[in-house]
Amino acid sequence: MKSAVETLNPTRVRLTVEVPFEELKDSLDAAYKKINQQVTVKGFRKGKIPARVIDQRFGRGAVLEEAVNDALPKLYTEAVNEAELNVLGQPDVDITELKDGELLAFTAEVDIRPAIEIPDYSGIEVTVDAVEVTDEDVEKSVQQLRERFASTSPVERAAAEGDVVTIDLEAKVDGEVLPDGVANGVSYTIGSGELLDGIDEAVTGLEAGGEATFTSTLKGGSAEGKEAEVTVKVTQVAARELPELDDDFAQMASEFDTLDELKADSLKRLENMKRFDQATQAQERVLDELLKLAEVPIPEKLLEDEVNTRKHNLEHHQLGQMGLTLDKYLELQGKTAEEFDAETREQAVKGIKTQFILDELVSQEKLNVNQEELTEHLMRRAASSGMSPDQFAKAVVEGGQVPMLVGEVARGKALAVVVEAAKVVDTNGEPVELDDDEDDAAEAADGAGTAEDATEASEDKSEA
Repeated sequence: MKSAVETLNPTRVRLTVEVPFEELKDSLDAAYKKINQQVTVKGFRKGKIPARVIDQRFGRGAVLEEAVNDALPKLYTEAVNEAELNVLGQPDVDITELKDGELLAFTAEVDIRPAIEIPDYSGIEVTVDAVEVTDEDVEKSVQQLRERFASTSPVERAAAEGDVVTIDLEAKVDGEVLPDGVANGVSYTIGSGELLDGIDEAVTGLEAGGEATFTSTLKGGSAEGKEAEVTVKVTQVAARELPELDDDFAQMASEFDTLDELKADSLKRLENMKRFDQATQAQERVLDELLKLAEVPIPEKLLEDEVNTRKHNLEHHQLGQMGLTLDKYLELQGKTAEEFDAETREQAVKGIKTQFILDELVSQEKLNVNQEELTEHLMRRAASSGMSPDQFAKAVVEGGQVPMLVGEVARGKALAVVVEAAKVVDTNGEPVELDDDEDDAAEAADGAGTAEDATEASEDKSEA
């Protein structure tokens, strides 16, 4: 077999392959065997029809077509390996010549990973938010904990903000009660904003047995988006009672004996949360600066696949779970379809550039992923997915996604190398020392999406 590579652009090549006919012998034999199992010829047992009879009855062309279809994947792979190409997605194959008994020639155009020169990243400087926790922050945290331990008791007075009211609702559109427009015994905290617009004003001032009518745009159900006339009846008013902020509360709500110890723990937790946010911010901003420094050509077909994959996942998975259509989502976001498409494309470009650059850095720095690192990353991914580690690991293995997880960890390690070399200061001008958390870096590096995802999507379509 002879093959040659022509570079069409930095991200696409054309392979030209010529195969002597004798190299197709195994595929021809397999073709005759397959046809033998599929057809019946009088006078011959199934599977025992001579090749010459198959040629006469069904045509040599059918045999050649079957043989070529069988041989092409192997021949293409041999040519790719011989040329040491790092291909992406499925090739566009064109058979240019097929001479029975002499020669098979074909071309294959395919996207490849571009050659990337890693820029000098030692001069990267970024500024991140300072870790500052105020007394107000601590008080707010303790107050939220206090709210969780609130109790309620019925009162005989008009409802006010913060009260919990039990209500019956009836919604009408064009004077007709909706099939799903009646709800009884609904518990609602006035001022929470968890139900319909206008309900707070309607129920405030009502006592048990009181009733009011207001208009509101429905947020869901059979008449979602339509304006309805809503009648609300209060059946009970209950006051929320918060526990006293004292040592007894600390002992009830936590493992601490005193309120001061509880506040000290809240301060520590808030500081840790802000340090985590600071580290994530540093990783994202260092990555953005790295992307600005590097020239990365993007394969157009790969980009389109990535854009389509992102749209599909949003529309059919994320929005589907929330009961939203893409049009409704765009309306809620205040975006046009054109703005959404532009943003999705920009995110896809960033995702592909991120993977290409960090993968190249993994190669240059000879970064490896050990079993402990992979297991830790898997555990964290399982937690974020809501699955048990065993369930998640099983899904990863069965889906053939282990290499993808390894890639995520490796890219995280590559980003950690860049972050370590960068100068990071906070908004007060103080140097920031970041813990080496490569798993957090993996999430930052992978958050933009991956070229692997688009490649796999492309291959799935081809196989389908």
